[in-house]
Amino acid sequence: MAHKTLHSNQKLFTLSLILLSLSLLIFFIFFGSKNNIVNRFKVETDQPNQLFTNPRWFDLIQEESNGDKKIKVGLVNFNDEEASQYEVHGYGSLVDTVRVHFNCVSKVREWKDFFPVWINEDSNLHPRTCPELPMPQLEEYWDLNVVVAKVPCDGWTTEAGMRDVFRLQVNLVVANLLVRSGWAKGPNVKWELYAVFIGHCGPMPEIFRCDDLLRKEGDHWVYKPELKRLQQKVLMPPGTCQIAYPFGKTDNARQNKLKNRQFNHREAYVTVLHSSEAYVCGAIALAQSIIRTNSTKDLLLLHDEHVSPRSLTGLRTAGWKTRQIERIRSPFAEKGSYNEWNYSKLRIWLLTWYRKVVFIDSDFLVFKNMDWVFHYPQISAAGNDRTLFNSGIMVIEPSLCTFEDLMLKSFKVGSYNGGDQGFLNEVFTWWHRLPKEVNFLKYFDGNHSLNREKIPDDLSAIHYLGLKPWMCYRDYDCNWDIKERQVFASDKAHEKWWQVYDEMPERLKQYCGLSPHMNWRIKKWRRIAKKLSLPDEHWKIGVTDPRQYNLVQ
Repeated sequence: MAHKTLHSNQKLFTLSLILLSLSLLIFFIFFGSKNNIVNRFKVETDQPNQLFTNPRWFDLIQEESNGDKKIKVGLVNFNDEEASQYEVHGYGSLVDTVRVHFNCVSKVREWKDFFPVWINEDSNLHPRTCPELPMPQLEEYWDLNVVVAKVPCDGWTTEAGMRDVFRLQVNLVVANLLVRSGWAKGPNVKWELYAVFIGHCGPMPEIFRCDDLLRKEGDHWVYKPELKRLQQKVLMPPGTCQIAYPFGKTDNARQNKLKNRQFNHREAYVTVLHSSEAYVCGAIALAQSIIRTNSTKDLLLLHDEHVSPRSLTGLRTAGWKTRQIERIRSPFAEKGSYNEWNYSKLRIWLLTWYRKVVFIDSDFLVFKNMDWVFHYPQISAAGNDRTLFNSGIMVIEPSLCTFEDLMLKSFKVGSYNGGDQGFLNEVFTWWHRLPKEVNFLKYFDGNHSLNREKIPDDLSAIHYLGLKPWMCYRDYDCNWDIKERQVFASDKAHEKWWQVYDEMPERLKQYCGLSPHMNWRIKKWRRIAKKLSLPDEHWKIGVTDPRQYNLVQ
């Protein structure tokens, strides 16, 4: 009996060894495959100062060569000693490494030089030129397969964006090298290209999308970029020191290239309503104004549960497709503040069935067709202040990984105004300047105060800052009644909004009524303005707006 038991145990042990061997064989066959660059990251050495800590670049490059095709690697931002490390590994004639030479940007150049507060947009005057950001002689590096770059990361983290001119230069050098090599053989020739970045801060996400990231391991980031998108980036000016093409007037060759490489995919104007119904009327007027320009784009409105079924009926009648979302709280906003839930705007990155969207705030009016804005890459926007853009209108490329990245950073990266605009400007520091005609800010301070009644007639859109037209009587801009808000006051801009209102169908005008509270607030500030005898004397104007007598609940 014991003999049978021993024999049975031996058979079981032998069977276990066979199964274990088969498992190991399957594991090595599957995980040892050399067909994809993504699966081939290994640890080369335990020495922390070695550039080859991981991955084993020459093994990866040799595999890509299929044994008979030479792989050419361009090294960016490596000194002679660092570059020589690639040569001592001795991979024969299968790998050819070349150090990419370019002049570093002048150390006297600052970020603000490339992103000035204001530039002259008058086409009749000589356009502003950007400071020099030297690039390599690209024709000398036309046949690269891989570009490896050492990213300058001193003092930086991967959380917030970085306003570092040399880092921008390195990223643009890599992008230009890839685009030049990618199109050298013609559009019908398959040409696999990879970018490798070494450094804990990684590449600039404004140029190298997370969607193109194949693998990140340690301080190494490997990308396989989509060349058409990347080409759009390199055709942009190096900063907002020039209007983004094709509306810049300084480089017709680049202008024509960008026009000829457009994408034919679904696109949409998108706005967001959350937390209240205060902007329902504005969104209705916005949709009507876009439709009047014969736009061919979708209109999509994202809303939370605070927008009633009645209001949704009006919004859909006005032209919006609607989609409910959960709002997102702004981590750095004060409780109960106007921008407490402004991070809800980040939901636009989830609209991945669109290749590109133009976000537009619901306090805008559009007067001219703006579909040309969709030609531009993320993020294109009009200037706001200093090196910052205004988030009231932005070109966005929806992406799930971008949304996830923004959500992770939202708890770590601050916001100068507590809302989405301050946050997005810290994450996306490299952006493209759209002309101010697409986002004319209704703001008049200091020397600009004389222009408040000289609103240009050729504007594409007005951004109604301050108290909104539908929150006032139509007789005049009620921002005049509050001294601190007079920087937002313009009867001319106010009149333009009401002209769009007058053209709206009667069934839509009912959504722009005054509530008892809104009416009380207007009268309150009229009384205060009268008591203070504000010199503009708008408080003397006799109000004829019939909405004051037909209040809505």
